[in-house]
Amino acid sequence: MTPFDLAGLFTFWGRRWDDILELVLEHMSVVAISLLIATVIGIMIGVLVWNRPVPRSVAIASAGVALTIPSLALLALITPIFGLGWTPTVLSLVFYSLLPIVRNTVVGLRDVAPEIMESARGVGMSNFRILVSVQLPIAWPIILTGVRVAAQLTIGIAAIAAYVAGPGLGQYIFQGLSSLGSKNALNLALTGTLGVIVLALVVDALFVLITRYTTSRGLRA
Repeated sequence: MTPFDLAGLFTFWGRRWDDILELVLEHMSVVAISLLIATVIGIMIGVLVWNRPVPRSVAIASAGVALTIPSLALLALITPIFGLGWTPTVLSLVFYSLLPIVRNTVVGLRDVAPEIMESARGVGMSNFRILVSVQLPIAWPIILTGVRVAAQLTIGIAAIAAYVAGPGLGQYIFQGLSSLGSKNALNLALTGTLGVIVLALVVDALFVLITRYTTSRGLRA
């Protein structure tokens, strides 16, 4: 195996900077699209089942079981149906993102104090208006925490999606692993891996800011 050369890694980055930036943008794009779809679906499921014990248990248990399916196995199963590239990648990322979003939506809605609900009903609010104007704003920090966890999951799993020609930094990781012993094998694998780590840290910091500026002042810790 080729020994690690820090100067060589910097040279590699300089020569491949355009390609690296393109892969980073692809990785961010597929994660953002998948996370947006999963957030909409997850919150809708949570809203529908939060106060129904049996559907709630089924939804959370189903999402939990789904999360135990190995990502490579899922990608191998859906590729013959949806082909290679973006479609199986987005589907798999949405699939794995649902559990934390559904679970946190349910927890957040159930944590709203009954006294607050009764007060809202006392001033004539309908159930829908209570949900939109009272429950969801109060539950929002918890829901956003679920989305934040889902974002970290999708960033990592998106790298594995290179197995089915998915977009993003995983392409460099798989190229490096498949060409071990060659001059740039280690540079490719390290670049992809470090890129995923840095991207995860940046997205996590972004969610800290989003939480801060989208949460009511009265609910901030």
